[in-house]
Amino acid sequence: MAKDKDRKSGVGSSTAAATTQGAAKGPAGKVTMEEVSLPPEAALPSEPGLDLTPTVATNLRRFRQERGLSLERLSRASGVSRAMLGQIELGQSTPTINVLWKISLALGVPFSGLISEAVAPGTLVLPASRGRVLRSHDGGFSSRALFPRDRPRNVEFYELRLAPEAIERADAHAPGTTENLVVHEGSVEISVGSERQRLDPGDAILFEADVPHSYRNAGAGEAVMYLVMTYAPPRS
Repeated sequence: MAKDKDRKSGVGSSTAAATTQGAAKGPAGKVTMEEVSLPPEAALPSEPGLDLTPTVATNLRRFRQERGLSLERLSRASGVSRAMLGQIELGQSTPTINVLWKISLALGVPFSGLISEAVAPGTLVLPASRGRVLRSHDGGFSSRALFPRDRPRNVEFYELRLAPEAIERADAHAPGTTENLVVHEGSVEISVGSERQRLDPGDAILFEADVPHSYRNAGAGEAVMYLVMTYAPPRS
């Protein structure tokens, strides 16, 4: 049997943060997603030119100031260096997905809160051709947000894809976070803590995601899943 290839990027990844030190810089010294030299497990956007740097910078600064946190205090709470946080707020560095997860957990906001930007009110269609897709470096895992990035949301909807033999590992999310996942194509093995379940097309699972968990493609072809992630209500 072929050995599983370990993928660690995308929704809830446990990947170590990548550094932008020594990366090439674009106009005005800004480090873009395409220009940062990232390890194979780091997540990258599939759309050329997609740059969330200004949006992340604005949202991070706003959330941090609203909570009265200094960069030093946020660094201690998130495990992200003060220097990296400062670069992100200044729009000089684009963090990896894993770093964004660490920051959102420390701030007590949904992941989408850091990448949200204003959109026009009313009915909104999200064409597949313009979807915001994040992929692992080698394309073994991808995550497409099926919701607008207009504001922080307590419920998020994703399409996940795993290549044959790929594994996506996730650290524990914030307490009270749940994942409701259904397999659309292929077979997937879901591990939650010490429990392991195999899901085939049409099978669904609901579990508390505040423990380490993983998704493994247990079939010969690509696996396609749809995930609803629900965060605990914000504290009043």
